[in-house]
Amino acid sequence: MTPGYRLTANAPLRDRNTFGVQASAPWLVEVDDASALGEVMALPQVAESESLVIGGGSNLLFAGDAPGAVIAMATHGLRVLSDDGEQARVRADAGVAWHPLVMWTLEQGLCGLENLALIPGTAGASPIQNIGAYGTEVGEFIAVVEALDRHAGAMVRLDRDACAFAYRDSVFKHQADRYLVTAVEFVLPRTPHLRLDYAGIREELGAMGISAPTAREVAEAVIRIRRRKLPDPAVVGNAGSFFKNPIVSQAQADALLVDYPTLPVFRGDAPHNRKLSAAWMIEACGWKGHRDGDAGVSAAHALVLVNHGQATGAALLGLARRIAESVHARFGVGIEPEPKIIGARW
Repeated sequence: MTPGYRLTANAPLRDRNTFGVQASAPWLVEVDDASALGEVMALPQVAESESLVIGGGSNLLFAGDAPGAVIAMATHGLRVLSDDGEQARVRADAGVAWHPLVMWTLEQGLCGLENLALIPGTAGASPIQNIGAYGTEVGEFIAVVEALDRHAGAMVRLDRDACAFAYRDSVFKHQADRYLVTAVEFVLPRTPHLRLDYAGIREELGAMGISAPTAREVAEAVIRIRRRKLPDPAVVGNAGSFFKNPIVSQAQADALLVDYPTLPVFRGDAPHNRKLSAAWMIEACGWKGHRDGDAGVSAAHALVLVNHGQATGAALLGLARRIAESVHARFGVGIEPEPKIIGARW
């Protein structure tokens, strides 16, 4: 055992992706100390291959084996850096599990992340995808992302603007071969600004008998909704929502509403853009609950692809492609996957 990291040859990856598909890596490097990354990146097993950085494996589909070394951040530091009574700055190492992080911030009396409860994954993965749910995106609360700049061979600190956050997007996603996230710093308020007007949150709170909720109670409502709609990866392999909600022009959205008046349409990322419900379109195409062998679509939520047991990543990818093709054929709208696909092209 080398201080700061552990190296394993011919490593199985089934337990390191929430789809639970079989895959392997020629080398697995588990990093316990971010200061060891310089040494890790110089290892011939890493330097001479196309390396892949993973967190909790909840945003990956292995359609084949990893082509090179897999680096897993196993750093777990979590602390408050500063607190002026109105807001606090919290630092989380990349390996900190996301949902426990959200609940920990709420226990500290900090708000903002409550709508992001029960999302699988790690703190280090959160800015890459700019994870979002129920009207909130994590990028709103990120002050700094600390990362190893592999091009420069040095640690860097990127502020929110440099992160270039957009809908399920960031600079880390576009330059995946450059930045290896080591920690994230959040600025979280103590006074709640609750977002309740999205996807049944008010209704869930009403069912809980709550009319004036706290941030913690909003998180509990979100947890209840997610548990009802999304399968537990520990029971049925999945990566949560597989497809992004597509962004289209207002004109295209208006035209679709003429033929499909019940299609849910939301405000987009610009004044003249609109976000469409991918789940609604997929369900309208008849895919909800569909199953091809062990590869299927959840019967509870049309956005969720599931592994009923022994599905391969290639089978799940093939199903996803057919779904996207049918949505495009019917609605003229392209839908794209949220997870990173390893071993094949979309």
